[in-house]
Amino acid sequence: MNEAAERISVKEGDGGITFAVHAQPRASKCGITGILNGAMKIRLTSPPVDGAANEQCVDFLAQLLKVRRRDVTIITGESSRHKVVKVSGINAQQLQELIADNLP
Repeated sequence: MNEAAERISVKEGDGGITFAVHAQPRASKCGITGILNGAMKIRLTSPPVDGAANEQCVDFLAQLLKVRRRDVTIITGESSRHKVVKVSGINAQQLQELIADNLP
């Protein structure tokens, strides 16, 4: 497993996990760029206008983590680059493995 993936801060409970995401909107392409202060750092092509970046963030995480879109919820930070996300149907170990597999 990639050493950077081990530093992501994940909390387990209630059939899912919560973790921090640092989103970079208006990027040239979508993807994980690394771990920043315990948060998953991702690039999104959508602008932060009318919730477009949040929608793309949820879609991207659902696809990355192989869960349904409705299983991904932004708990806090809808108007910020720093978000806390809840994902149902996955555990911390699975998250760490998926992040390690998708880090550049």
